[in-house]
Amino acid sequence: MAEEIVLKSRQEKRYAPRSETPLPVILDAELQREFAKIPDKMAFKIGEVADFLQVKTYVLRYWESEFDSLKPKKSRHNQRVYERKDIEALLLIKKLLYRDRYSIEGAKAALKKMRRANQSLREMKSFAEQIETLKDQTEELISDIGRLRQLWAQP
Repeated sequence: MAEEIVLKSRQEKRYAPRSETPLPVILDAELQREFAKIPDKMAFKIGEVADFLQVKTYVLRYWESEFDSLKPKKSRHNQRVYERKDIEALLLIKKLLYRDRYSIEGAKAALKKMRRANQSLREMKSFAEQIETLKDQTEELISDIGRLRQLWAQP
């Protein structure tokens, strides 16, 4: 039985999942819609990103210090410059923290688990492609052997 941590607030009682066993991160329809709303720009300043995510700029700076995957580039004037991939990562973090009510540690663990799952998936796809290539080569060899037999069988 999973141990639950009860957080008491003035508004309601909330149950936070244990950070040691994060639930799988699901890219739900709402998050996909938010991804689609990201403007088609090459770069975004921190204020634009904060407005888009509806959080304060200091929250973004804090998340950068907590999550290793967030590393926006800096401009010549030492301003943060976010790319689309950074905003997608921020949307995912916001979902975990605000909607799914993970703690910072729980969100870190969930993101780490998701990265490992994605890596495993990429490795499986690569392995499947290699098997498909070997299958094609084997079929070609069998076809070549059949043609050679026909050539040798002719008088």
